[in-house]
Amino acid sequence: MYFFRFNPGIQMNTISFIVAMQRGCLQTLRRPQLLASSSMIPYRLQSTEVIAAARIPYRVKLKAGKHYAWCTCGHSKKQPFCDGAHRAKAPSMEPMRFTAEKDRTVFLCACKQTKNRPYCDGSHIKVIFNDVVNYVKRAFKK
Repeated sequence: MYFFRFNPGIQMNTISFIVAMQRGCLQTLRRPQLLASSSMIPYRLQSTEVIAAARIPYRVKLKAGKHYAWCTCGHSKKQPFCDGAHRAKAPSMEPMRFTAEKDRTVFLCACKQTKNRPYCDGSHIKVIFNDVVNYVKRAFKK
């Protein structure tokens, strides 16, 4: 339940109330916070699904003999490489470790749907197509 504070000197009709709500002019009083008891166990929201970091692949220069960790969960802020974000957000997923055989520029998958991990195989085209189909479906539902 939400309570609203009004300025006592102002009378509001329904339209001005809605406009004030949209503009954020009304303040809401927060519900009292529940105190955690010793029987409550803290929890984190964890993902078991892969999140697409981007819809197109990353162009990366690899150095021969260097070890890399490609992000498999999509939560990393250093895409396409792992920064350890999976430990908190997707602990069941581990990065894919690989070593570059020679100096070269490659495209590493960002949509995380590739069958040729960690390299892009064009799977992002399907991801983009599915995004467009879902967008059109939502547009016609309204």
